[in-house]
Parts: sequence; structure tokens; C-alpha cells
Amino acid sequence: MNLRDLKYLVALADHRHFGKAADASFVSQPTLSTQIRKLEDELGVALVERAPRKVMLTPVGREVVERARRIVAEVEQLGEVARRNRDPEAGSVRLGLFPTLGPYLLPHVVPRIRKRFPQLELLLVEEKSDVLLQRLREGTLDAALLALPLHDDQLHAEFLFEEPFLLAVPESHPLASHGPLALDDLSAQTLLLLEDGHCLRDQALDVCRNAGAGENGGFRATSLETLRQMVAANVGVTLLPSLAVKPPVARSDAIRLLPFRDPQPSRRIAMAWRRSSAMSAFLLQLAAEFKRLPRELLAVDVPDHAPKKARASKGKRT
Repeated sequence: MNLRDLKYLVALADHRHFGKAADASFVSQPTLSTQIRKLEDELGVALVERAPRKVMLTPVGREVVERARRIVAEVEQLGEVARRNRDPEAGSVRLGLFPTLGPYLLPHVVPRIRKRFPQLELLLVEEKSDVLLQRLREGTLDAALLALPLHDDQLHAEFLFEEPFLLAVPESHPLASHGPLALDDLSAQTLLLLEDGHCLRDQALDVCRNAGAGENGGFRATSLETLRQMVAANVGVTLLPSLAVKPPVARSDAIRLLPFRDPQPSRRIAMAWRRSSAMSAFLLQLAAEFKRLPRELLAVDVPDHAPKKARASKGKRT
């Protein structure tokens, strides 16, 4: 048994196709298939069910793959220890982010990271939180930005910032001219939410439960941008995280954004990595760059909802 064959097995588990696994491993399909056979012969068990168009792992195959991932990850960590010792700020970092955070946070952070760590190769992976957690545990990610709380003793979670929520309503909504909201103001509202699997959905549901609000069960969005467009189309109201309404995101005249009075509903964001990671010292430095977000990005402004004509006439008088 050797590390190369374990990598072939992991690739096959990921792609569920001999040809695709071979391409990903930069070997021919017969070579990969032969080595998987040799591994099965050595272990004395069948790891793979071979069908004409589909590859499935046997029950023992799934267990072997899980252990093989950990072995491959640990060996890669040995190389990372050496690289980081030679140059702590060089090399690559595979960082995961979830979809309702990454596109809105990265424009404010990546330029500063590139300036601070010019030799760093930052590889970004966007997935839902449960996928990020799985990849983090498997070792295919070095770190991930996730919403707290995390219930995993094997992971270190470094708190980064707290991001308030705002209520997004159509311009014709009764709450559109309302000042800062109390949670009770949501009690009669039915909110548009994301589909299952998004951590923002779970966070919004928590707010709904605390406020006595409900969910529009007839619609579940696939993205935050879809939610935004549904509000603009006067279909309903939703919660948006504060970073998702800050420049460079364009504001819509058809949407009113309403802040909450204290205690504001919010989500707490952390960078998580394996406690056993050889990169822990560097990841602390990287996390520090995410902590340095300008305060105004996480502030919720009280919008001016005065009619446009009134604002224009006031300007003429002055």
C-alpha cells in the first residue's frame, strides 16, 4: 500500500468515474483502474462497485476512503510544515466561503491580503456551509469562513466580526417609511427566505421565531440576489446581511432597507481550521486581515425615506 494508490482511491470517490478520476490524477484510466485493483487485492476486500456507467463505493470502501483522506491530508501537512518554515507568508491557502458572504466580503478584503502577503496564493472555494465543513474535516480546505456557532471540537474558530441584518421591503410597503425596527414589528410579516442548505436561511428562521414572523412557504430562493429581485418586484420582504447592501453592491430605488434597534439581529462570522493544522500560526495572521474590516461596512445606516420631491425642494430653498 502506498500514498499514490490512496490518492487514486480518493479521486475515484470524488469523481465516481474512472476516466474523470484518472484525468484528475494525471494518469491513464487503465493505470488508475489497475492500481485500485491492486489495493483491493492487498486489503482483501472490494472497495468499488463497478457498473457500466456508474462507480459506487462499497460500505467498507466508504470507510477506507474516509481514512485515506485523513492520511493524504496529514502527509500534505508535512510538506506544508516545511514550506511554512522556509517562508511563513508564501505558499497556497485553500479558503472556503459560503455564498451569502463571499461575494460581498471579498472585494473589501482581498486587495489588502494581496498587499500584505504578496507571495500568497489564495485559492477561494464557494460552497454551502455543510459542504465547507465536510471539506475542512477531510483536509481538502485549509480554512473556511463560517457562521457561529460551530459544534466541532476538532476545529478552531477564530471570531472575525458580527454582521447585522436589515429588513428589505418594497418601496410601497407599509413599513417602507418606518424608522428603526423592533423585532416585534416583524410579527405580522411573512418573509421570503433561501432554500434549504444556506446558513442564512437558518439564521433568518431564528429571527422569525424570535419575532413571531412567518415564512412564505410557496417560494424559496436559490441566491441572495434572487431574494433581492423578488423584494424589488413587490413579492415580499426579506432579511439581508449588512455587507450585501454596501458598495460595490448597487442599491435599488424599488427597495427600502430598514435597520433594527438594539439588540440587532445579526450573524457572527469566524474563520475555522483544524486544530491539528500546520498552518495555524499563519492562519491567525490571515484572520487578522479579515478582522480589520472598516467599521462603516458593518454599520447599519438609518435611511432617508423622505419623498424625492420634498428633498429637491428643500435643496432649492438652501
